[in-house]
Amino acid sequence: MNEDLKVNLSWLPQDHVEASSTENASAAGSSLVPVVEPETELLVNPWDIVLCTSGTLISCENAIVVLIIFHNPSLRAPMFLLIGSLALADLLAGIGLIINFVFAYLLQSEATKLVTIGLIVASFSASVGSLLAITVDRYLSLYYALTYNSERTVTFTYVMLILLWGASICIGLLPVMGWNCLRDESTCSVIRPLTKNNAAVLSVSFLLMFALMLQLYIQICKIVMRHAHQIALQHHFLATSHYVTTRKGVSTLAIILGTFAACWMPFTLYSLIADYTYPSIYTYATLLPATYNSIINPVIYAFRNQEIQKALWLICCGCIPSNLSQRARSPSDV
Repeated sequence: MNEDLKVNLSWLPQDHVEASSTENASAAGSSLVPVVEPETELLVNPWDIVLCTSGTLISCENAIVVLIIFHNPSLRAPMFLLIGSLALADLLAGIGLIINFVFAYLLQSEATKLVTIGLIVASFSASVGSLLAITVDRYLSLYYALTYNSERTVTFTYVMLILLWGASICIGLLPVMGWNCLRDESTCSVIRPLTKNNAAVLSVSFLLMFALMLQLYIQICKIVMRHAHQIALQHHFLATSHYVTTRKGVSTLAIILGTFAACWMPFTLYSLIADYTYPSIYTYATLLPATYNSIINPVIYAFRNQEIQKALWLICCGCIPSNLSQRARSPSDV
């Protein structure tokens, strides 16, 4: 039974299984210690069930956002394209978690391990890249406020999306192309079959992207404060609503960046210092909060957008509340 469990959960280190086998062997080899029958092992790891449940919730939430943006022709502005990219990346990540659970217990092979881990890595990389692209878009919408809605901005948005998805797909293909630890277990990271070097590169990349996002957020705050000061000096009260909306967008970005740091930093830092010899409970405990970022993203970002709220109301009850229909749309309204 221990051997079967180890195969099922081979994508994470199985220290607890090996330790249990060692203790039983020692007890059996001593004439002074009575031989105790080992306790029945669980066929399904509860942590894997939690991860699969998290993946299901991620998929359901983000599928709604993707369908709304895809089927609504009015949601084609750069802002909504980036929201759709974020939702699509999180949707694929949720599907990857579900597929990983199914394959781990029903279809066990090296090929399925590589494909599922590649999908998960590519999806989460695209999710983080989309958050960075959204931050860049918010910065440009303030720095180049007069030309934000030009065709040039739309083209730049498409270029960003192509680059971030191309890079994410390449990162996800690395394990499939041979950068894995299936042939040399000593090089494994906390997530099999990723190598320690692979995990370190991903972790450093996440840290660099977060540092860039934080720097852009600081610049956005400076621009908003400068504009607000100029308005106060010139008494241009007619423009106040625009900057109130901008402040709302900045606060949303702050929530997203704070959520990203709280969710991803534990697993990112743990991946830098740990390897396959560390207890698997630590991997589960740091990986699970990272998946919560994909659960929270549509709640604090997409569903707070007034255009997406209108689309949801139309789908659910066929009408739009008056408080939403009377609000003017702004490109800075995140």
